[in-house]
Amino acid sequence: MSFHITVHDGIADIGREAWDVCARSTGDPFVSYDFLYACEASESAAPRQGWAPRHLALRDDDNAVLGVMPLYLKGNSQGEYVFDHSWADAYERAGGRYYPKLLGAVPFTPATGPRLLNHPDADAATVRQALLQSALTLVQRLGVSSLHVNFPTQPEWAAMTEAGLLPRQDIQFIWRNDGYRTFDDFLAALSANRRKSIRRERRDAQAGLDIRILTGADITEAHWDAFFAFYMDTGSRKWGRPYLTRDFFARVGATMADRIALVMAFRDDTPIAGALNFIGRDALYGRQWGTLDDVPFLHFELCYYRAIDFAIARGLSRVEAGAQGEHKIARGYLPSPVYSAHFIADPALREPVARYLEGEGPAVEEQRAAMTAELSPFKQGSH
Repeated sequence: MSFHITVHDGIADIGREAWDVCARSTGDPFVSYDFLYACEASESAAPRQGWAPRHLALRDDDNAVLGVMPLYLKGNSQGEYVFDHSWADAYERAGGRYYPKLLGAVPFTPATGPRLLNHPDADAATVRQALLQSALTLVQRLGVSSLHVNFPTQPEWAAMTEAGLLPRQDIQFIWRNDGYRTFDDFLAALSANRRKSIRRERRDAQAGLDIRILTGADITEAHWDAFFAFYMDTGSRKWGRPYLTRDFFARVGATMADRIALVMAFRDDTPIAGALNFIGRDALYGRQWGTLDDVPFLHFELCYYRAIDFAIARGLSRVEAGAQGEHKIARGYLPSPVYSAHFIADPALREPVARYLEGEGPAVEEQRAAMTAELSPFKQGSH
């Protein structure tokens, strides 16, 4: 195959048709043109926020796009959910310059998905190898410290490890659909104590509220206004300045409404809380949530239980509820491995990071196995 690589400082330079012909077959909403363009055009992921697009396009001799890779020149490590701050601090204390770095990821989205996207008529292995090698070449060309690929699929992660990137593992909590027809079927797989607790939590959370799941044309700008207020209030209290602008929500609402499930809680027709989910081909992805009212267990109801309801109704295989949160285990979301891969140009940093990761990996897997064995809410042999 004869091909060349082009580097783009905005996804619009590649174009929706060329990008989505590579992304569409994945069924992943986050690598779609509309999601990534919304991040950029809304200035949520923009150079002044530390996200400078450097997307790769692999092209044939006729300049047709054979593959793409979402790639950013990062001026910080914010909004990534794979933590390398200690690496940056150590390198800079030793006189190195860690930032900028290259990041292959979806902004602000800790969800596993493809990072090396190929045209359906192109050989996937060839395209992926060419994109990865081009990203590594770009590290040298730009003179940056490193390349990081966050939340790739397991096969991509294995290929990156073979290519010499340092493998890293972490844990997320994922609900899996074991052929349930109803929420009660799911509850029947749990221990008696957990069934009782979840029913009580749902009853207390729903008391006096009208809870709706909105998708498609049912989502209005008024709903987005309310949700953005929830998001800003809750996000500001948790981590300072939330990343996403109001314009981001307007854009995904306009272009991706049929791939969105917005859970909203109303009291006397006034919205008081909401949870935003994106719908994939076989998964529901929980993203942001917020509330202006302190209702016991409402977070669990909107983010976890309603997501399970929706996934069962749609026949989806899993719900991925985002990063962190050991409390999810008691609600049926079991610890599962997620991945990242890292290339560090300077051996003076690469070697100590490699040693650290060699010890971290087995410890993470041991922690995952222990949490599953000790905290799983499922009856023995039911899951």
